[in-house]
Amino acid sequence: MSLAAYCVICCRRIGTSTSPPKSDTYWRDIRNIIKFTGSLILGGSLFLTYEVLALKKALALDTQVVEREKMKSYIYVHTVSLDKGENHGIAWQARKELHKAVRKVLATSAKILRNPFADAFSTVDIEDHECAVWLLLRKSKSDDKTARLEAVREMSETHHWHDYQYRIIAQACDPKTLIGLARSKESDLRFFLLPPPLPCLKEDSSTEEELRQLLASLPQTELDECIQYFTSLALSESSQSLAAQKGGLWCFGGNGLPYAESFGEVPSATVEMFCLEAIVKHSEISTHCDKIEANGGLQLLQRLYRLHKDCPKVQRNIMRIIGNMALNEHLHSSIVRSGWVSIMAEAMKSHHIMEASHAARILANLDRETVQEKYQDGVYVLHPQYRTSQPIKADVLFIHGLMGAAFKTWRQQDSEQAVIEKPTEDEDRYTTCWPKTWLAKDCPALRIISVEYDTSLSDWRARCPMERRSIAFRSNELLRKLRAAGVGDRPVVWISHSMGGLLVKKMLLEASKKPEMSTVINNTRGIIFYSVPHHGSHLAEYSVNVRYLLFPSLEVKELSKDSPALKKLQDDFLELAKDKNFQVLNFVETLPTYIGSMIKLHVVPVESADLGIGDLIPVDVNHLNICKPKKKDAFLYQRTLQFIRETLAKDLEN
Repeated sequence: MSLAAYCVICCRRIGTSTSPPKSDTYWRDIRNIIKFTGSLILGGSLFLTYEVLALKKALALDTQVVEREKMKSYIYVHTVSLDKGENHGIAWQARKELHKAVRKVLATSAKILRNPFADAFSTVDIEDHECAVWLLLRKSKSDDKTARLEAVREMSETHHWHDYQYRIIAQACDPKTLIGLARSKESDLRFFLLPPPLPCLKEDSSTEEELRQLLASLPQTELDECIQYFTSLALSESSQSLAAQKGGLWCFGGNGLPYAESFGEVPSATVEMFCLEAIVKHSEISTHCDKIEANGGLQLLQRLYRLHKDCPKVQRNIMRIIGNMALNEHLHSSIVRSGWVSIMAEAMKSHHIMEASHAARILANLDRETVQEKYQDGVYVLHPQYRTSQPIKADVLFIHGLMGAAFKTWRQQDSEQAVIEKPTEDEDRYTTCWPKTWLAKDCPALRIISVEYDTSLSDWRARCPMERRSIAFRSNELLRKLRAAGVGDRPVVWISHSMGGLLVKKMLLEASKKPEMSTVINNTRGIIFYSVPHHGSHLAEYSVNVRYLLFPSLEVKELSKDSPALKKLQDDFLELAKDKNFQVLNFVETLPTYIGSMIKLHVVPVESADLGIGDLIPVDVNHLNICKPKKKDAFLYQRTLQFIRETLAKDLEN
């Protein structure tokens, strides 16, 4: 204002003068105007420059600190004083208003120019190498599903970032992105934060006692009678044992406490394992899963998982429970918050096929972005376990015998060298699951599923006073689970061993009677039977003790050559197979199987393994090794691979 007034006075003086001004007076006035104007411009420029630099410093990361700490898993942020006295003054108010104005300009320009750093990612200063991180984060939260999946793929394939950049993603990504990264084969484990701290145990309590309390808190309804019986038994025995040994140490398989006396007849059983196995069955019921989550089960199970890293059986049961809970989408946020995704991302990279497959089931049930199917307890995808761009054109299903398992039944034939060395990483020398190791490489366009019907409670049911489960019951249960996993939506080849073949036959017969299961029948292309007793087994001719050693008593009765159920199953299936033109391949053992050191038994003779259609190929192995090739180029595997390729030739070409 003073400068303007001075200029006006000078102009009036010049304009009202009656005589021509002197030259020196005129130029003196001009110089004064220039001095004042120049001083104002210079001062204003300096002030604006200072404010812009201050604003830039306030909104930019301290890159020097980041560079010094780039190998740390956290980012430094400047602290702000909470002393209100420091915020007084006109200069502070002016700076505050200027900062607001700049932010509004940035927001407006972002909207107009569609700046990629709009919304939460707006900034005044960002280094070039940081752009990719924030762009991918923004892309992963896009409304376009294709863009989200592409962002996750690009993140997983990035291996040149610094540690703190991975941590930025870990802290800022949403659950969908986190699960997608966990299911991406090349993802760096630095994308996953450590699980949150677990709550402290209650005073005078232990993990075992809290596990028993968790089981006691669950409803005892909607369970079969055998599970109710053994749940009650586990609770009563654990209560007595814990009371008697209060203050003592009790660990899985440890030496702190002896087994409960009443459990002496059950091999390798402890009260804790009884509780876990009972909780597995509870977790198959949605409302019971809600109770497990509400009562802190996710945290308790995580504590047990950490404590028993050296006990695979405990960890498998825990992962079965988490996998069952993941079937309920309303529990996904709780599972993610409790840190299970980070734990499973690490387990997915395990060289132990069983551990990786359990983790793959959990993450597949959590991944609703790319997986429509739901994998219930006992249904494991061996390939592909990660997200893949490879189109899947057909399914191959593996069904083990009653005393087998989803993984160990399909291992490579044991050799003395393999048993001694136990190579877990060199799959070319020995594989613990040839369908995953060999077949997945030879036929990458297949989805390979291995099924495990519940044998974890078989020792319990040997003493269960209630009725046992029959082949018909198990086949209906498996058929329901496989349909939920999408079996029938693609062409299918079934591969079965021993009594697993009887289950396959029964499942297909049941599917043929149900309209909603018609796709299973229509898409079945072929079946491989490894020593399946279509016409009964010599096993039933032996003593009760030997029969119990191999199969539960009810199934052994159904194996008798004069069993009406077995004869009807054979006749009905043979008619169905001919009508639907199923391709069939039969293998049969020619060597006896040693049971212990005293008993030698030819479990399935050649005449019993002959279905009546398809090739019948005798192999010089025993009953246990008929489905375990010695090596990849062995006849047993190569003939199996040839059958799969020929049966699915048209489907794999399309």
